[in-house]
Amino acid sequence: MKIDSINTWGVDATRPLIMAGPCSAESEEQVLETARGLKEQGIQIFRAGIWKPRTRPNCFEGVGFEGLQWLKKVKQETGMLTATEVACQKHVNEALKMGVDILWIGARTSVNPFAVQEIADELRGVDIPVLIKNPINPDLELWIGAFERIAGVGITKLGAIHRGFSSFEKIKYRNAPQWQLALELRRRLPELPIICDPSHMAGKREYIKELSQKALDLGVNGLMIESHCNPDVALSDSKQQFTPTDLGTVLRELVIRHTDTDNADYNEIMSELRAKIDVLDDMLLDTLQKRMNICREIGQTKKDNNVQVFQSSRWDKIITDMQTRGAEKGLSNELIEKTFKAIHQESINIQTEIVNS
Repeated sequence: MKIDSINTWGVDATRPLIMAGPCSAESEEQVLETARGLKEQGIQIFRAGIWKPRTRPNCFEGVGFEGLQWLKKVKQETGMLTATEVACQKHVNEALKMGVDILWIGARTSVNPFAVQEIADELRGVDIPVLIKNPINPDLELWIGAFERIAGVGITKLGAIHRGFSSFEKIKYRNAPQWQLALELRRRLPELPIICDPSHMAGKREYIKELSQKALDLGVNGLMIESHCNPDVALSDSKQQFTPTDLGTVLRELVIRHTDTDNADYNEIMSELRAKIDVLDDMLLDTLQKRMNICREIGQTKKDNNVQVFQSSRWDKIITDMQTRGAEKGLSNELIEKTFKAIHQESINIQTEIVNS
């Protein structure tokens, strides 16, 4: 898969890229006023939803084609690049006719390979940046497959938008960040620019700064943040939008860290610390091997005595005890739960195989 540098998008990529604008284009006045305010804050790319996918009908689903004309006026007046979401061939065709500079495929669309392929077919022969949001559910292969479909028609200006994942668990954010999936995407496709969307990840503006900083600390290439000239009256996602002025304040407070350094002392210290980590990782593997060997003995004992594999009371005691002991050692409940769930699942797999052998 050929992926061009973010510099080919027509922007200054010496600093993290910032895309900002309203969740939805609502009126020409709202769009232009927001764009002017964002221009004053140094934003290079103006984003706005023209078509809004909604879970249920009779909700505000965007202004449609008319909004593309407002984006064109934004570009003419401010010189900013424009970006919008497309969900079908018709959207692509109309956006391209009106000169939109950057397209993105939303989370509700990236989950559907047929829809992505139809968009890809409409983009054949076009030279334009195309960004793809992660699917609603944490499916890395589905996300990568969407990039492969778009790249398959010759698009090389590709980028990912990490907007978090739906979760049945109650958390403070609208969507669970699951940073490890974005990091794995970076490992699998190291040349692919990754943009974080902390607005949809947060769901509330008070969490956007902390998520933005976390994303930058992890090395993302930019941020897509929603901004509205009057967020309180926004027709969609009002609680997760900043005024342009407030957004500018947040952006100036973010810390941009170096990707690396030539400082000899730093490199020496890091080398020593990483060597210690390597030793501990080897110890972890040895411990896991010993634990799974005991699980095999448990599985054989259960088989010999015709006892079922899963015993919920035992599992409940393990996770409760481990969380208590983990807290005493300064370890988060999230780490303990995820780690021991994975270990327990492997134990169940081993025992099930033995019992059924």
